[in-house]
Amino acid sequence: MQPVNSLAGLCDDCVVMKPTVLPTAFAAGAFLVSLAALAAGPPELFFREDWAESPAEFPVNQKHVANPDLILEMWGPGLHGIKKSNHPEIPNDPFYIWSGACPGNWAVSLRHKKTDVDLSGPARLRWRSRQSGFRQLRIILRLAGGVWLAGDVSDGASEEWHVREFDLSKVRWRTLDISRVTEGKWADAPDLSRVEAVGFSDLMPGGFSDACSRLDWIEVYGKPVPRTR
Repeated sequence: MQPVNSLAGLCDDCVVMKPTVLPTAFAAGAFLVSLAALAAGPPELFFREDWAESPAEFPVNQKHVANPDLILEMWGPGLHGIKKSNHPEIPNDPFYIWSGACPGNWAVSLRHKKTDVDLSGPARLRWRSRQSGFRQLRIILRLAGGVWLAGDVSDGASEEWHVREFDLSKVRWRTLDISRVTEGKWADAPDLSRVEAVGFSDLMPGGFSDACSRLDWIEVYGKPVPRTR
């Protein structure tokens, strides 16, 4: 008997055994799951931060945050070196965060003033960045209860500014010591259904223009969750 191919295209991961025909209940269940995923659709934009169009300044501070709903948080021994940068002499140079002068590890996070965000399921994150040297920019999260995480997926060096999108369901997470901004052990299936803050770090000191991270803007897509505390 030949393999049954009636469900080809319905589910890329379906394994059809022979000579047994797939039960009708299984086929119906797979179809309903697909319909549910389509009905849910992509998550909506939770926040976007594009930084204020103001002169460059050390260190970045709350007045440089363009989105009035967001609170800026800075971390690590290198936090005072985090710069809100811009070069007016360079055409179309963005207003961006620059880590080149950080004397130690650093991190930036953003917290919504009123709500947390559910980043489980189809949640995603986008940003525009440009790294130099060996710098790899990573997503960091603070969960409800204060646990910090750093993602295993990163955005590395490039000659030009570029946009990168992250599917958060495919990211593995390590715990993060936010005081030192260094990674710890792997986090076992962390609950991302209530995230208090979202940010970024390359987990390294700055090395000026030859070894640094730059972030122009960041977008977070997820479901708002009412804050309970």
